[in-house]
Amino acid sequence: MHKILVADQIAQDALDILAHDGNIELITAYGSSEQSLLSLAKDCNAILVRSATKVTRAIIEAGAQLKVIGRAGIGIDNIDVEAATERGVVVMNTPDANATTTAELAIAHILSVSRNLPAADHSVRNGEWKRTSFMGTELSGKMIGIIGFGTIGRIVASRCRGLNMQVGVYDPFVTSEVCKEAGVQKLELDDLLQSSDYITLHCPLIDKTRNLINREKIALMKRGAYLINCARGGIVDEAALYDALKSMHLAGAALDVFEQEPPAGSPLLSLKNIVFTPHLGASTHEAQSAVANEIVGNVISFLKSGHVINAVNLPSLSAEVLQRIKPYADLAYCLGRIIGNMFNGPIKQLDVTLQGRVAEMDASPIANGALIGLLGEYLSIRINQVNARHVAKRQGISLRELKEEEPHDYLGVVSLAAVGGNSTNSERKITLSGTLFDERHPRLVRINNYELEARLEGHLLMTQHEDRPGVIGTLGTLLGNQNVNISRMQLGIAEDSEMAVAVLELDTPVNNQVMQQIAAIPAVKKVLQISL
Repeated sequence: MHKILVADQIAQDALDILAHDGNIELITAYGSSEQSLLSLAKDCNAILVRSATKVTRAIIEAGAQLKVIGRAGIGIDNIDVEAATERGVVVMNTPDANATTTAELAIAHILSVSRNLPAADHSVRNGEWKRTSFMGTELSGKMIGIIGFGTIGRIVASRCRGLNMQVGVYDPFVTSEVCKEAGVQKLELDDLLQSSDYITLHCPLIDKTRNLINREKIALMKRGAYLINCARGGIVDEAALYDALKSMHLAGAALDVFEQEPPAGSPLLSLKNIVFTPHLGASTHEAQSAVANEIVGNVISFLKSGHVINAVNLPSLSAEVLQRIKPYADLAYCLGRIIGNMFNGPIKQLDVTLQGRVAEMDASPIANGALIGLLGEYLSIRINQVNARHVAKRQGISLRELKEEEPHDYLGVVSLAAVGGNSTNSERKITLSGTLFDERHPRLVRINNYELEARLEGHLLMTQHEDRPGVIGTLGTLLGNQNVNISRMQLGIAEDSEMAVAVLELDTPVNNQVMQQIAAIPAVKKVLQISL
């Protein structure tokens, strides 16, 4: 008998599945306080929620029999995943169940702003008949630019092609081959903004996309273009959008999401050439039924058979194997993160090579670790041992696992070789190698042809520079003047090369201004910063 607590209202047909299963005891407790949930969770095997109920560490720790937490939807901000992982509780979600609904809302907004529908409706309700005041724009033949080509972006592209629109996409981590198969044109961001009559956003809100559509980018857009955001508030600089709409540089906009929700007091509310909805992306009967039925089915399957679907925190390894492999998977994760920061375009292929002692181990979780580090640099969804390969395939990344049992300079080495590039650059390859000192301390031992031994922890500043006197001194002086302490430094050189690399471990990270100053040193050709 499995006891399932449903803490938020979900679709009735999904509840009926639980209620009619003779092996399940169903408890519903909508809107309960944390104190009440602490008591209810004590002997439950599963908790199902939407977005309202917060599944806190206290609730998880109170659930002595708790095995799985199911989220009917994609976001898991209301679940303490770290606490769940520590307690061995699987967390599941439904990442794609409401994709169609969100895509259709974007299409609805595109049509709405093109034909002035809200204003026309308001006018008729006021007894007016001002047909010439609501002259619209046809979609057929127009160019739509889609920023973010994940599941939702691809559905939007399909619908827009059906409307006879030209479709361009920008997604720096989706290959041209994936776009070609979908029948769309892959463009760089600036080119997409300059050539599109409509721009619609379907990317996650992460550090790299916050204020992605800022004053500078809006200025690149066509005069008279339209902007639609059904993704996340914060991707658009709302102050810059206000000025562009006020000046009529943009003909209109439609927002389902906002920097602050609800957007009380926003100057955008005073404009007539913008349409609003209150974060309705997943608000259809079909979507709510889909996410509820999917999570119920997945949770039941897990409880009865142990089969895991869409888990966000479960490595598919026994505890014994995980303990042995985990240090190397963590090493691969660090190497993957560095490669993710070094590449400016999509990666087409990632080779993970195990050399020496580590080649005796299962390559799969180590390769997954590399993917987790790589993909986590530009995707907002949680990447783990369960979904890393699926997401990589969706992004057009081909993974190869290779083994060389003969030891080299170290007893065990993990090497990553990434091949890719963007539409403006020729194909490039980056190779990183790492090892473990004393089987637990990760070290970076090679960057392409450059040999070194650098710790993979803390705040790292990495440069490629001309191998000549004074460069390191200039860099050290610049950091010293900014009161930034260098705790460790490793230099790497390659035979017959006039260039060198440096890896500096800093006590504190540096800001963008300091990074720009470093990049301005004539001898420095490349610089990046990463915190591990």
